[in-house]
Amino acid sequence: MIKHALHAARRAFSPGLRCFSEASGGEISEDVFERAGSPRLTKQASLYVHWPYCLRRCSYCNFNKYIPRENNDPMMTECLQRETETLLQLSQVSCITSVFFGGGTPSLAHPSTIAAVLESVSRRAYLSDKAEVTLEVNPTPVGKSKLEDYCRAGVNRFSIGVQSLQDGDLKILGRDHSPHQALQTVEEARRLCPGRVSVDVMFGRPKQSAESWENELSELLRVCDDHVSLYQLTLERGTQLFKQVLGGEVTMPAEDVTAEMYQCARRTLHQHGFLQYEVSNFARHKAVSHHNTSYWKGRQYIGVGPGAHGRFVPRGEGGVVREARTQTLEPDVWIREVQQRGHGTRRRIQLSHLELLEEVLVMGMRMSKGINHKHWELFSPQLGLHEVFGTSNDIQELLQSGQLILDDRGLRCSWDGLALLDSILPALLVMLERQISQRD
Repeated sequence: MIKHALHAARRAFSPGLRCFSEASGGEISEDVFERAGSPRLTKQASLYVHWPYCLRRCSYCNFNKYIPRENNDPMMTECLQRETETLLQLSQVSCITSVFFGGGTPSLAHPSTIAAVLESVSRRAYLSDKAEVTLEVNPTPVGKSKLEDYCRAGVNRFSIGVQSLQDGDLKILGRDHSPHQALQTVEEARRLCPGRVSVDVMFGRPKQSAESWENELSELLRVCDDHVSLYQLTLERGTQLFKQVLGGEVTMPAEDVTAEMYQCARRTLHQHGFLQYEVSNFARHKAVSHHNTSYWKGRQYIGVGPGAHGRFVPRGEGGVVREARTQTLEPDVWIREVQQRGHGTRRRIQLSHLELLEEVLVMGMRMSKGINHKHWELFSPQLGLHEVFGTSNDIQELLQSGQLILDDRGLRCSWDGLALLDSILPALLVMLERQISQRD
């Protein structure tokens, strides 16, 4: 089960796997969220839409993506619409709080596809005109040229995959844009959606040094908007980069160097007014990703498209327990299944109470604010944070070291502890499983 929870956490940020914030923004407040697993099931969810196609495969990528053999955009659009409506009907949610189009390269989709999916959402559930609608964009001239049309289609936030501002690194990574094109795309996106543009940047790249990373980050911060997502490059088995490193063609920075890069980025971003609100995400002027925040807070989300993941209660068929659902990976097979039965759900697993709490813990601890007592009680009304984690010797060591904090606010990592989250989580998960099993 612990392995299941850690895997779920990693998976949620590959799509990927953003309205739960300022009351003045006209969005859904946290108070609307009802107790998971109680008779009063939540009636809201976020929606993730996966566009599986890319023009080429990046050297480091093992995501679910395909190079299209022919243009089947109309068919893909029709099936995305149909699966959206089917799963919305199955979930019986009355409100979609945010929508995120990821991939793949969703900026290859025609803007009419985006508009069509959003129309399908509105037919089955309430989608506020102020709800966050994000589109991942590959910063090529083609991607840049379509930004305005995406805004007309209903997109109001862009996530730009800059990854690097070094020509040589972009070539090693197999990216098909240049640093200049990336900066131009960011500039155009900021013009269209000021304050609602995120940039993704990657560290730990081949031959990268801490000094070159600091210089690159400073350059990026001169042009970026109010949100930055940092990702450490990880070697995935079966990718081209993995083979190059294995064959000695490419060398990766040592672990202590990448650790220094992460700390350097945190310091630099803080100096530029960015607050770290999650392990990999930084925002200023409250420009947080509401869609991703819904993942970290353990809320329902519906996944549409080949390989998408979801977490929701299938109330439309009498369900009362949250399910982990995975859609069929291969686009052609997924299309066939959607045409035949309205959806391409390949795998569905009912989450036990422990599994649900594991996911709430793993996701919640990614946030700098951690998990407050009220939030934990939504999922575990009989067993509070102090009861679960306050008596363990292992947890006491983490508390005394200053890496972990358990107080009247809740459970969270300290500034230093957040950088060590991967080493802290196993102890928390072991204690959670022990406490739950003792009460079963």
